[in-house]
Amino acid sequence: MSVKMNDLSNVVTILNSPILTSFGWYDYRKISLEEAKIICRKQIRSAIGHQSTADILTKLLERDIPLNRIQYKQEMNEIAVVFKLKGRPEEGKILTIQEIEEIGYEFGVLIRTT
Repeated sequence: MSVKMNDLSNVVTILNSPILTSFGWYDYRKISLEEAKIICRKQIRSAIGHQSTADILTKLLERDIPLNRIQYKQEMNEIAVVFKLKGRPEEGKILTIQEIEEIGYEFGVLIRTT
């Protein structure tokens, strides 16, 4: 199923993992940093639970991404930009910006289609 960007919610949620928060069908694909910046020109809702992640996203996306430990449930046609680490830190470890850079990261877009 192909979803058009203008058919989606005007609010973009920023996530730090590609978690499926409710049952449904999803479209998830890798995007570039530049694509993430463009998508994040809309109104955003942060679901970022660690300050170091919020700080690096603020730097990368060139807009304020606040710390916001919320329980997020994605609804149909909602779009989320996913910031995903390329490695797995040790359990309970709060990473610094430098450690996040060293592990590496990528962006994805997650859309609940039904």
